[in-house]
Amino acid sequence: MDDSTQGPAPRPFDPRRARRIAAGCIVFSLAMLGAAYASVPLYELFCQVTGYGGTTQRAEANAAGVSDRAITVRFDSNASPGVPWRFQPTERQVSVKLGETRQTAYRVKNTSDRPVKAMATFNVTPHAAGVYFNKLYCFCFDEQTLQPGEEVDMPIVFFVDPAMLEREELRDAPTITLSYTFFPVGQPASPVADAAGASGGDSL
Repeated sequence: MDDSTQGPAPRPFDPRRARRIAAGCIVFSLAMLGAAYASVPLYELFCQVTGYGGTTQRAEANAAGVSDRAITVRFDSNASPGVPWRFQPTERQVSVKLGETRQTAYRVKNTSDRPVKAMATFNVTPHAAGVYFNKLYCFCFDEQTLQPGEEVDMPIVFFVDPAMLEREELRDAPTITLSYTFFPVGQPASPVADAAGASGGDSL
């Protein structure tokens, strides 16, 4: 057989090259793992800055001015099956002037026979309004723990930035819906019996 028809001879095994490849794979894996852990806080920061997905803003001071234009804000409440709480707004909706600071609250009761720790996630619709919805105080900033049978009012203090009217799709001052969902913190999922208590959340 003509040797010219055969392919090139296999490259001899080089242990140093193999070690370099292995080290490169390890570095790449660690970099991907670090990126995965960093993606969550970076995504949350992105949402807070841009209002993406209806994420509201956290404010340190009242609005600079108050507009004569009023807007309706509706309140929605939900609790996941792992949180046996009855959770509902004390007011289903309020009318508030743009820039006006307003306080309202949600009433929450632990319907189980054990302490429950939970934390609320939140968003607003329409999503474009998220960047203009500012919270001065909110129970959603911290973890909440309720003892068996305990019932409390959890306040929220907010204002809607008048700059919202500068956004084309929000110029008509549409109704804003503020929605909360409580999820369990640091505990296993509740049994099915507890899930029935969570269904007491009031979804508007």
